[in-house]
Amino acid sequence: MTILNPNYIYIDNTFKENIAVAFDKQIEAIDTMENLRKQYPEATIKQGRRNSVLYPGFINTHVHLEFSANKTTLQYGEFMPWLNSVIANREDLVAKCDNELMLKACEEMMHSGITTFGAISSFGAELEVCMKTPQKVLFFNELIGSSASTADMLYGDFLERLDASKKCGRGIIPAIAIHSPYSVHPIVLKRAVEIAKNEKIPLSAHFLESEAEREWLEEDAGEFLEFFQKFFSTSTSVTDIAEFMESFDNTPTHFTHAVQATKEELEYLANRGHSIAHCPRSNRLLGCGRLEVEELIKLDMPFTLATDGLSSNHSLNIFDELRAALMMHHMESINRLSNLLIKSITSIPADIFHLNSGEIAIGKDADFALINLPDQPHSLDDIALQTILHTQKVDNLFILGEDIRFV
Repeated sequence: MTILNPNYIYIDNTFKENIAVAFDKQIEAIDTMENLRKQYPEATIKQGRRNSVLYPGFINTHVHLEFSANKTTLQYGEFMPWLNSVIANREDLVAKCDNELMLKACEEMMHSGITTFGAISSFGAELEVCMKTPQKVLFFNELIGSSASTADMLYGDFLERLDASKKCGRGIIPAIAIHSPYSVHPIVLKRAVEIAKNEKIPLSAHFLESEAEREWLEEDAGEFLEFFQKFFSTSTSVTDIAEFMESFDNTPTHFTHAVQATKEELEYLANRGHSIAHCPRSNRLLGCGRLEVEELIKLDMPFTLATDGLSSNHSLNIFDELRAALMMHHMESINRLSNLLIKSITSIPADIFHLNSGEIAIGKDADFALINLPDQPHSLDDIALQTILHTQKVDNLFILGEDIRFV
């Protein structure tokens, strides 16, 4: 048994003082330090530094590890030039991205308090790394294939990767990712969604990330027209926006980006129990626009904050992402937004994916991120904001009660 005693603790989406937590792999008790010492006299005591804040371990719902070798290779500024640079450099980047590099990416996430992440996997190459990292991993096997002639072959490969992730056991949660509306044939999309529904497997999908995507799906025109003519010898999209959304009607899905979704489309998704993964730095770097989170708030639609991968970001540090979101969404009160952003990497993703984590409560997994503020906060109401502004990395990280040591 371990007792962890911070100055401040994040419980029930608020901050409290003079509260400690006792845990093994799960949280056993939450009380004053005095009472916990009496209850567990043999427990190991871990005292937080002055101005320490204990959070549940953070959850990063959307990461592409396979592009962790990218630094300055890919072209930013607009979506289609970026996509073309990905295609041109993909082989080299994937070849450079060995297990050691991907493990370093996992360590970078741990430095910023991430105890669980969603790995979007195109080929299954990340599976070994995800089994080695101490973190829990939602392993999203990605389905791709818009051409009817190759869809069945690619679907078979997808099933093999999904089966492999099911056999991993501890730490790996098998999941399904749909690459995008423009890249997955409706027939195989329907099959994959049925698997997710019947087997209760987490499901995600890229959706309306760019203006080019919207124009292609609506009008069979724009920058994607030349792209599909060049690479796939077609001038028509395999689906449209309405058909794609309807494919998920009975299966709650975590849609990634949705930057170009209309208010009506967001309302449609919200009314069917879906949620959004928001990647502000990636959206900015690719010139995709701003997700209007104020509309999600009005719709009471859950959203998570995620880093995306290093193909469209400069770090996997969740504090960098929090700061970007804080500055991007100026329409909301800064304290209200700060608290919502903390929820977006703790209790909200845990609820979406039915994880036994994301909050400090008895019976939950003992996943913690202990941070230290540079000074005493003016009030408890300021702690979320001050955490976002001043934190680069955590002091300590616990996963299933284990104090994780990293360089």
